[in-house]
Amino acid sequence: MTNDRSRLRRRIIFAAALLLAVVVPSAAFAYVGPGAGIAFATTALALLSTVAVVVFGAVLWPIRWVYLLFTQKKPPGKQHFERVVVVGLDGIDPGLVEEMMEAGELPNMSKIAKQGNFQRLGTTWPAMSPVAWSSFSTGVNPGKHGIYDFLTRDPKTYAPDLSSAQVRGPARVLKIGNWQLPLSKPQVRLLKRSKTFWKILGDEYRIPCSILRVPVTFPPDRFQGMMLSAMCVPDMMGSQGTFTHLVQQGYQRDPEQEENELNDPYAVGMTRDITFDESGKRGKVTLIGPENPLRSDRQKLAVDIEFEVDRENGFVVIELPGAREVLRPGVYSRWMEVAFPLGLGLKMRGIARFRVLEMDPLRVYVSPINIDPAQPVLPISHPKIFSVFLAKLIGPFATLGLAEDTWALNEGVLDDEGFLEQAWLNHGEREEMLFQMLKRTKKGFVACVFDGTDRIQHMFWRYRDPKHPAVEDENLRERYKRTIEDTYQRCDEMLGRVMEQVDIESGKEALIVMSDHGFTSFRRGINLNTWLFNNGYLFLEEGREESGEWFRGIDWTRTKAFALGLGGIFLNVEGREELGIVKESEADALAKEIADGLRGLVDDELGEVAIQECYLASELYDGPYVDEAPHVIVGYTPGWRASWDGARGKMNNIMFDDNKKGWSGDHCVDPVSVPGVLLSSSPLGSPDEQPSIIDVAPTILDWFGVKTPKFMDGSSLVRGGKEAGK
Repeated sequence: MTNDRSRLRRRIIFAAALLLAVVVPSAAFAYVGPGAGIAFATTALALLSTVAVVVFGAVLWPIRWVYLLFTQKKPPGKQHFERVVVVGLDGIDPGLVEEMMEAGELPNMSKIAKQGNFQRLGTTWPAMSPVAWSSFSTGVNPGKHGIYDFLTRDPKTYAPDLSSAQVRGPARVLKIGNWQLPLSKPQVRLLKRSKTFWKILGDEYRIPCSILRVPVTFPPDRFQGMMLSAMCVPDMMGSQGTFTHLVQQGYQRDPEQEENELNDPYAVGMTRDITFDESGKRGKVTLIGPENPLRSDRQKLAVDIEFEVDRENGFVVIELPGAREVLRPGVYSRWMEVAFPLGLGLKMRGIARFRVLEMDPLRVYVSPINIDPAQPVLPISHPKIFSVFLAKLIGPFATLGLAEDTWALNEGVLDDEGFLEQAWLNHGEREEMLFQMLKRTKKGFVACVFDGTDRIQHMFWRYRDPKHPAVEDENLRERYKRTIEDTYQRCDEMLGRVMEQVDIESGKEALIVMSDHGFTSFRRGINLNTWLFNNGYLFLEEGREESGEWFRGIDWTRTKAFALGLGGIFLNVEGREELGIVKESEADALAKEIADGLRGLVDDELGEVAIQECYLASELYDGPYVDEAPHVIVGYTPGWRASWDGARGKMNNIMFDDNKKGWSGDHCVDPVSVPGVLLSSSPLGSPDEQPSIIDVAPTILDWFGVKTPKFMDGSSLVRGGKEAGK
């Protein structure tokens, strides 16, 4: 009888899952982790959703075509170009570009500059990719789109939240024993506000748009165009990138490390033991995944990986359920499917790359488990089938927003060569996407952002900076001292191939090459929370000498201000933060007091100014979301930045410290010191006035004959000056 009831219960659950898949094709289950979170569907649900989209679209196509034909508006102004293409090279620095163009090392950038122009492009406050690219896409200052950093804080708990995306589980679930089924959709929400210029082009004027990996587009815009999301797309763990380090059992490491990593929601990597049989040739390890959202006890999902090691011939066979790869040390695998069993015959599928780091003892790196673009378990593209279409064209590709694994290099799991190879593999995938969409978008707008330039500069700036404390081996410095220059040259070569596809010489098409900010060295860290503590703005709980990460141990009943992330300081405002004590009427005066105290702060060990400017949010920003910003934006002197501890909400007795991590270059300094790049095949702007990144959206609209909307802060750079066109 018990077995019959158990079978009946399983059948009910499975039938409910299938019914949900058919009735609510876009429903998914949610896992909220350190970052955007993860919502996913079963293979059956994903397949049914894809089929439903295709069939439904085919049936409605004639009706939709007639609707679009009769609702299309003609742009009110003159259309300058049939097609506009933007290639974003995240973080390329204008000083280095100028230097290399003068040396003849960037011939294609020089050709664009000669035909049109090259200018330094003013970035946002602060100079961070999520902030700057949000202003690029909307043409507004951060006060109108609400993105001020990678991180923000939950005002109720003071815990860190991803600033640009939010995933929340379904509000209603059906519980049957330890099993649970969603009865409503999860919320996957983009937190960036305002309207993007491609929505204006696509929705109002039916101008074709293909948007590839522009940051802060997760979840993707729903508009009359195509989009593949980028920055803030999570991995299958729900994080912004959690790698796994597989090591032969007995490998020297902290015995508590594995347990701590499994229980730490903010861990950047996990270490797992490979156990071998008596022969020493066959090994096995359990790869840990996210929590099982079909179970109320939130058990961790897992999948077994088997290894066969041939040390004599120097290769390792890696086997997963349904996937097998033969690898030699120092070579990446293809993308391999990782399928976590959920129970009830269902699986949660992702993709990962493997790299054998060492044969004896065996060590293997597993990349963060990416969402499979061919079977997406989250809305990573618009329309939903677009990522599937791209995967059919070019094969599996990285979908994680921060796909270059900087933390694996920081933690010493990947070496420099392993990181570089990964970065160029990702870059190659994006090149293929761009050229495919250039073929398929003959008129209209195409944009693709390459972020490998940013990641490589972050990790290799130490080798071009002779003063950087992270370099101890001069042989490595000699080997990698031109890695960044080589990166710029490789991108320049790609631009040459882009120019073969984009007709800029006839004047029918236009090409923009741009970056969101520049770059500089990051030698020293400053813990702003320590400064706030020393100056009586932040307090610890009784008996504590330092706090834990993410403000564990802070006494909020006495704390007036705290620092989180890379750019600013929040005030503990009464009525906004859960335990706020600063009256709103006193906030501006307190923010000014803190800014005045930090401005000109000297690093006593070096005797140099570490903070060259501080800005008040109330004076920087304008818009309905200013009250969500940090009250003080800190403009570090190039060479300094928020320390690793301070950025993670920790207060200790170390105010200044050397940065000895691989992450050695940065741009989170005073924005006036790190402008971006604007290269245009058509002359733009005034040579006497530096354009801003908020001017790019109005400029592109102007090129298509569309006037700048009144809500935009930027101005068109067309016609040789910053004319508003409003």
